[in-house]
Amino acid sequence: MATRSVRRQASIGLKRVYDPPSADDGMRVLVDRLWPRGLSKDAAKVDVWMKEAAPSAELRKWFHHEPERWNEFKHRYRQELAANVDAVEHLRELAKSKPMTLLFAAHDTEHNNAVVLLDFLQHGHAPRPQTSPAQAR
Repeated sequence: MATRSVRRQASIGLKRVYDPPSADDGMRVLVDRLWPRGLSKDAAKVDVWMKEAAPSAELRKWFHHEPERWNEFKHRYRQELAANVDAVEHLRELAKSKPMTLLFAAHDTEHNNAVVLLDFLQHGHAPRPQTSPAQAR
């Protein structure tokens, strides 16, 4: 019987840092550059604060959580992540050992840096091909 080496990739989830911690969270990693307002470090139950994986201050201020800037924000942030090899590799290494939850403070759960970061960690920095319905035929 042949044995196969299996490389384990733990799951990575997303959660608002203000939501109650759960045993299912695994390693809780805050990925915002600024500490969340009104939340003590004890209450946040953050295992690792990876502010170096967050968008630059300039990009964060430009985006200002305006949904109409979302596509451009994703593009710019992915460029920053591609250049931020150390932080990205650190997160990938953390995710190999056990489940990990990326924590963010934004109210908008669909348009925030953690959403982009999760996609980047799972799929790399190459943009996904966009196919139109005509191309899909």
